[in-house]
Amino acid sequence: MDKWIALVRANMKDRKVTQGELAERLGMSQGGVGHWLNKRRVPSLEDMNRVLEALGLGDLEVVQEVRERRAEPALPTPRHAAFFRYPVNEWRGLCEAREERPAYAGARYETTDYHARGDAFWLPVTGDAMTAPSGLSIGAGMMILVDPAVSAGPGKLVVAQWADNPHATFRQLREESGQLYLVPLNPTYPKQLFTEACRILGVVVQAMARF
Repeated sequence: MDKWIALVRANMKDRKVTQGELAERLGMSQGGVGHWLNKRRVPSLEDMNRVLEALGLGDLEVVQEVRERRAEPALPTPRHAAFFRYPVNEWRGLCEAREERPAYAGARYETTDYHARGDAFWLPVTGDAMTAPSGLSIGAGMMILVDPAVSAGPGKLVVAQWADNPHATFRQLREESGQLYLVPLNPTYPKQLFTEACRILGVVVQAMARF
């Protein structure tokens, strides 16, 4: 907590951001920010990251240390579980949505234990094109994590975008007779020939359901 307060105060001074300006960016009262910075109240991890975002800093990495009790005295063995946050984007105008925004724009984030190779982002699944009658199935309402730095190959689930369409599409990349296709998991939807007019925005590396 002390290190976080020191980091926030130092960056407020460097960026010439007053406590009132910081509170405005966070959408809260100046007194509420003051309680945190003066240790009268302890902010949640989410609030701590919101403050860092408002100052243009990166996210905190959450580290959990587990200590095992043993019959004989022994030095504790730390076990670290790192979690990472990635922004949630919209399907339409996906490229434009991933452009850099002001840190205080109120972007939505989701956490995961996946350490992305590139600038990963979440997308909410819509429709039933990737809902299969059996086997792998990703239905509407689930969230998919897209990593642009992962190489796309046959069998991979990908997010692709056609040059003349601002709306991206979620499909499985398959090779048939030496040609690549974008194939839905739902057999009632048609497959699409993968051509030079289409580019891969990233490979889907994780899917999760929210209840």
